[in-house]
Amino acid sequence: MSKIYLALFGACIFLTSLSTYSQTSDVAVKTIPSLDVPRYLGTWYEIAKYPNWFQRKCVSNTKAVYSPRADGTLKVLNSCKTAEGEISEAEGTARQMGPKDSPKLEVRFAPAWLSFIPLVWGDYWVVDLDPQYQVAVVSDPRREYLWILSRTPQLDKKVYEDTLQRIQAQQFDVRKLELTMQTPSQKN
Repeated sequence: MSKIYLALFGACIFLTSLSTYSQTSDVAVKTIPSLDVPRYLGTWYEIAKYPNWFQRKCVSNTKAVYSPRADGTLKVLNSCKTAEGEISEAEGTARQMGPKDSPKLEVRFAPAWLSFIPLVWGDYWVVDLDPQYQVAVVSDPRREYLWILSRTPQLDKKVYEDTLQRIQAQQFDVRKLELTMQTPSQKN
């Protein structure tokens, strides 16, 4: 079953990359000036996202854990709770694009033997990040994806509203955001 899922995932990435869909905006997506990757490592809870096909089975407790690998890439472990109450996990790899402090990364959840194919890598651009590395916003250059992440499962309402204002100023359609449910039994 997982081989079928990976094949479908690869096909969807390919088709998505060929698509001409994007939010209409004359303004290019602007990333943060620099990213201190060691400070970014650790657990991030999803607060809100643009709905997407690869997270459709996730109903709550969505999070990502980033950790360093010996080869300089990052291990990405995404998890969420499904409607059946099961935990779904996906392990991927992230790599920084450009200089050591670049806020532009690429992420791959396809098998390593497919990593030579550019289409299996997805853009992961940090477009907003507070100075304490507690709240982050991640997107791509076409504004097709958007995630608001926090170090804690809940985000203060004022902090969330301020974040929305900043990303709206970057031409992101905040009306498309879907809040992520967190249940009290979630463990760090």
